[in-house]
Amino acid sequence: MSLSVELKNHDAHSLAELVRAKEVTALELVDAAIARIEKVNPHLNAVVTKMYDQARQAAGSKLPQGPFTGVPFLLKDLIATYAGIRMSSGARLLKDFVPDHDSELVQRYKRAGLIIIGKTNAPEFGILPTTEPELFGPTKNPWDITRTAGGSSGGSAAAVAARICPMAHGNDGGGSIRIPASNCGVFGLKPTRARNTLAPDMGDMMGGLVCEHALTRTVRDSAALLDATAGGIMGDPYWAPPIKRPFIKEVGADPGRLRIAFTTKAPTGVPVHADCVQAVQEAASLCEKLGHVVEETLPALDGDAITRAFMVKWAAGISSIIKALGIKQGQVEPLTWGLHELGIKNDAADYLNAELYLQQVARAIAAFQVNYDIILTPTLAQPPVKLGFFDSPLDNPLNGLRRAGEIAAFTPICNATGQPAMSMPLYWNADGLPIGTHFIGRFGDEATLFRLAAQLEEARPWKDKHPKME
Repeated sequence: MSLSVELKNHDAHSLAELVRAKEVTALELVDAAIARIEKVNPHLNAVVTKMYDQARQAAGSKLPQGPFTGVPFLLKDLIATYAGIRMSSGARLLKDFVPDHDSELVQRYKRAGLIIIGKTNAPEFGILPTTEPELFGPTKNPWDITRTAGGSSGGSAAAVAARICPMAHGNDGGGSIRIPASNCGVFGLKPTRARNTLAPDMGDMMGGLVCEHALTRTVRDSAALLDATAGGIMGDPYWAPPIKRPFIKEVGADPGRLRIAFTTKAPTGVPVHADCVQAVQEAASLCEKLGHVVEETLPALDGDAITRAFMVKWAAGISSIIKALGIKQGQVEPLTWGLHELGIKNDAADYLNAELYLQQVARAIAAFQVNYDIILTPTLAQPPVKLGFFDSPLDNPLNGLRRAGEIAAFTPICNATGQPAMSMPLYWNADGLPIGTHFIGRFGDEATLFRLAAQLEEARPWKDKHPKME
């Protein structure tokens, strides 16, 4: 069996098993992943920084004995730092910025035995649900290269979908793991707030909106990777609730008879495409067939008020970056500057009132979920849109944000509440495009999500579905 076939047909678990059994070496896997990058990346633009020398050196040395020893891995070019390798955050201004330390998350990846082979594309500062930065250009969807891979972890999602490697790092401040997971047909879980530390550079980011984790081919890889990285360190402002047992033990465990609330209506009232509605209806039907109690209902929420409060926090987060780096107008993309100007229009009282309101929303959803284990919604309101859909003309720099609201109507609320949520690739439309379904768990309860995800993965497997990138 050729190594190129190994990469396409195995998840990270089984690749690590091959290394442990000495059927392949870590260096052979790294070389196979590099060959795959060289073959498909010219068509996709998913990998923007190649780390071939570092990866080969790591593969040829004594690796830590972890759950993923010898497995190739990609790091998103945003937030997580790797010493000596540039981190542009998708911004022209930072194209030559090279951090001098590994973030705690990267250290944990290395201790898990992963070999980082490159960094993936992201929009400037992770703002948009598409990956089309001026610095590197657009990442294309492997299922249709005229369409977006999503954002902001679009490079990572495209790379996993194209079988460059079985999993890749991502982060999520408004859906940035789940959105590209939906667009690219891979599994994407946003963990509970603070499940993964942002140390040493940040306690939290954007007032707790941003979480770190990954895009994966399989549920078990996501669970085992979260086991390898989860946990706070001294000095973190808060920690996620402790888990009862490793997440990998939840994969294959009986989820019991879950109570699932579902809706196909966006809280903001934006139209939801028939394909996205169909994906949810089929997922709800499948859950019912598996023995779960499924009811079409939703908590009473003011979607517009939630969006306004969310944007106060989001704009403040971008303004804080602009101020901290001393950025001037013209040094960043027009949308970034427009969002900064929006941020500085609000004062400290506006920020605290927005925070208070979102905390009230979190309590309302928590009260609703006393009676429901899971909330099921579309991941996105539309199938993968064409590249350029989010462009902001100079006379309307915030157009991209308006367009984002038309698409990402379901994911941001979980960043505001801190709840774990996942996008699952259970449905492909008539055009052959993946349409994700979105499952929201109770705060701190990734365990139930992993149990349900594994059950759904077995009932409607997707591992053999992959884009024709030959």
